[in-house]
Amino acid sequence: MKLQVAARRLWALMLAAAVVVPAARGVWFDLPKTELKCVGEEIRNGGVVVMGNYYSFYGDRDQNTTLNPSISVQVVSPYGSKLYNKEKMTHGEFAFTTTETGTYLACFGLDGDDHSGKTVTVGIDWKTGIATKDWESVAKKEKIEGLELELRKLEVAVRGIRDRMINMMSRQISMIVKSNRTSDRVDWYGTMSLGFCIVVAILQVWYLRRYFHKKKLI
Repeated sequence: MKLQVAARRLWALMLAAAVVVPAARGVWFDLPKTELKCVGEEIRNGGVVVMGNYYSFYGDRDQNTTLNPSISVQVVSPYGSKLYNKEKMTHGEFAFTTTETGTYLACFGLDGDDHSGKTVTVGIDWKTGIATKDWESVAKKEKIEGLELELRKLEVAVRGIRDRMINMMSRQISMIVKSNRTSDRVDWYGTMSLGFCIVVAILQVWYLRRYFHKKKLI
């Protein structure tokens, strides 16, 4: 009975890790003729490992074409630093560790050739965090396998969940603090505006009474 309960808890934690920590994704998209097309991810923590594999092919799947189209690839940080910059590539991979908070972009474009009017498609496999870990090497180095290896993966996933939750909580607290500061400033501005209006009204009444007294109207 205890073993069944432990197994259920293990599967529940693994399911939660898979849902809460989406660390890998693959996409395909067609490249426009004259513009760059970018994909990216917003990363809030520094020190996160990001890896990507990309390849290009003709989307119309021409059976007579054996060559893959060449493309240019740029990976830029949130502040515009180029982390990867290659031209005339048909496939490749990049890897970096984040140092800035924000959205990291991988941008793709055609290399000037019109490609005979054919549609150029790019596929990219984007991985972050625990998805970049080489578990085969870890298993061989630490001589672990089976359930122990799965538990190690689960431990890393749970740490990722914890870090993500802490990051979300810190962002929520920061937003609450900013909201309270904004509310206080609005209240202060409203009080100042009301006080200014009262002062102006008093000055207007004083000026009009003085004017009417001088004119002997009252």
